Amino acid sequence: MDGGGVNAAGVRSVARFAARDDGRGGTALPVLESDGPLALRRTRATGAGARIMLVGAMSGPLGGDHFTVRGRVCHGARLSVGSAAATIALPGQSKGEARYDVRLDVADHAELHWLPEQLISAQGSDLYVTTRAELAATARLVLREEQVLGRAGERPGRLTSRLAVRVAGRLVLDQELACGPGAPGGWDGPAVLAGHRAVGQLVVVRPEFAIEPVEGAMLGPTAALMPLAGPAALVTAVAPDALKLRRLLDEALARLG
Repeated sequence: MDGGGVNAAGVRSVARFAARDDGRGGTALPVLESDGPLALRRTRATGAGARIMLVGAMSGPLGGDHFTVRGRVCHGARLSVGSAAATIALPGQSKGEARYDVRLDVADHAELHWLPEQLISAQGSDLYVTTRAELAATARLVLREEQVLGRAGERPGRLTSRLAVRVAGRLVLDQELACGPGAPGGWDGPAVLAGHRAVGQLVVVRPEFAIEPVEGAMLGPTAALMPLAGPAALVTAVAPDALKLRRLLDEALARLG
């Protein structure tokens, strides 16, 4: 396990997990390692899958911090990953940008549900988030990302979020959104957030989508379902607050079955 630490540039923390078929109809977790502000905990699950919660052991990420989560779901395993609470990006003593990197690898006939709570961009913070998922041809994925711009009654910090998904080596999604002070002009205009404070994405990858792709549709005035160039679908939504955003994404997931 890599040790976490503090240096002049901020805190570095790495969390790792791996899930595998235990050969008895269940899922084992041979790797569950974490340090510093990130803590991984196994919790009760139903059925053949396993469940992990990501717990923040301290505030952050702050300016200059670098958090990393790396996970692998091996052949035939089923895993759900959530978080115990929202992550709040805060300003720190360091003026540098904070980073939060997520790397996910899902093997053939494996399934991962990546469902963390919201990421809140507090006033004065500067965070760059990257999430990259690599899937084998018969892998399954449900991935949800939710960002909230500012706490109640405050302006947001600077938040840049990049999401990329590959299936069988083929890029099916690569998008980036920058919001807050210093972001490219128009991020809060009618073509992007239109004044809303919460934005989210839901990516669903299923092998059967390669045979019968989903049909694009508007899911109300502020959410859209789009097929991707592969066995995947993307839902993008904006909302005035986190509660309404979650409701939109939950309804979209139910629609996808």
